Amino acid sequence: VQLQASGGGLVQAGGSLRLSCAASGRTFSSYAMGWFRQAPGKEREFVAGISWSGAGTYYADSVKGRFTISRDNAKNTVYLQMNSLKPEDTAVYFCAGRESGRLTIVRREYNYWGQGTLVTVSS
Repeated sequence: VQLQASGGGLVQAGGSLRLSCAASGRTFSSYAMGWFRQAPGKEREFVAGISWSGAGTYYADSVKGRFTISRDNAKNTVYLQMNSLKPEDTAVYFCAGRESGRLTIVRREYNYWGQGTLVTVSS
């Protein structure tokens, strides 16, 4: 499985962006998917996750109520809608796939990673 993240860019504080992660392969619909981010000088951290069916989602406290993860299994794509962006959201955002369909916040439990897309939020 190959993952391709896109949709990053420069946005002012309070603005919105939607990230997309397109997956190759016919098994995407059985994978749990997650979004992580890594700011300069910091470790990669969990942002949001979604189960294989989309019925289960989970968010980091720092983005709860502002970000929404969703997926379209027919299009092999997972999305991260980011609203009310803050300067501290600035990071490279990575999508990740887990062969087990159950979502997890643990980075090492994901099997596949995209290349990352940069989000910069100006104050």
